[in-house]
Amino acid sequence: MKKIFVNLTVLAMLTFGSVAVMAQEQAAEAVGAAAQEVVTDADASVPADNVSTDAEQTKTASSESGLGTSTTSAQPTPAQQQQGGGWSFWIMMIIAVVLGLGAGAIESGLNNYVALNFKANHMNFLHCFYGVGVTLSPYIMSLALGNTGWRSGYRYAFYIQLVITVLLIISVLFWEKRTDKKDTEEKKGVNLSFLQMLKMPMVRIVWIIMLATNAIEYACGVWGSTYLVTEKGFQAEYGALALTVYYAGMSVGRFVSGLLSNKVGTWRRIGIGAFILAPAIVIMLLPLSGVFTVIGLFLIGLGNGSIYPNMIHLTPHNFGKEVSQSIMGSQIAFAYVGVMLAPPMVSLVSGLFGIKVYPILLAVLYAVMIVAL
Repeated sequence: MKKIFVNLTVLAMLTFGSVAVMAQEQAAEAVGAAAQEVVTDADASVPADNVSTDAEQTKTASSESGLGTSTTSAQPTPAQQQQGGGWSFWIMMIIAVVLGLGAGAIESGLNNYVALNFKANHMNFLHCFYGVGVTLSPYIMSLALGNTGWRSGYRYAFYIQLVITVLLIISVLFWEKRTDKKDTEEKKGVNLSFLQMLKMPMVRIVWIIMLATNAIEYACGVWGSTYLVTEKGFQAEYGALALTVYYAGMSVGRFVSGLLSNKVGTWRRIGIGAFILAPAIVIMLLPLSGVFTVIGLFLIGLGNGSIYPNMIHLTPHNFGKEVSQSIMGSQIAFAYVGVMLAPPMVSLVSGLFGIKVYPILLAVLYAVMIVAL
């Protein structure tokens, strides 16, 4: 009963998180509608010619940015922006915590379960399908940007997430049957404190690797299209579409790693992935055309994609099954630290020196990972 309760709790967190995303989107639309109403009333006293000119300028700027149609007919004042966006931002922050709790709990438990009960190829195939999902997401968003706007992209993501949640709830009983057939080693696991894990040199090394590899992944995933648009001259929708090539490389890397798992050792596959990253980083650093930059992103996904699942699979082998859940959770926590820090780090440095330093940041993260390996 305890395990069923825990599973249902995690699934409920995922469900509420998904619903919260949709609620946040509807709130954002309501804020936009309210701002539009206020601005429309304010513009009533403006001559018709000026209103038409402002509307045309807003529409032109919106189409050039590739972000769909603006929610307002004119630029709101700073006071209106503060009133409309302040509380919405904090709601989004609370929702992000709920989403993070659900995603982190599921990822930690699922990865440990697969690492204990399945082979390396299953782990790689599992994360390969994550790559498939993130390959499709920028494509979905590019379609939304080119048609109805970015909000539709989030609607599509919500519908997909809802279907996944229903499938997870249905599959709970199957997971229980699978657990009953296995030994009870996982149930007898030992919980380690953070200080205990901090004293283990191998754990500290793995933390650094997980932080760096995920920082690279999300620096490319979040800022890759921006770099293509700003530095390489891509249009916004094509920049988002080109990012699918990066995620496709990640999926291919994990799929091939799964195929090779019976013939090539896990540490060797990690080394191959790190080796592929080297020419990819060099391509990103060189002043080449946008096509070569997309190729570089593909190679980054290809090489970096297999490192994370293979490091995850090694956890019970490196540290023992009894403590694998504790260490697995800490590894994924540090992975998310990399996810959390990479985008704002790129934003901060790019704000100071320009987006042209983006490849240099990738090279620094790569160097940190290589030193740890």
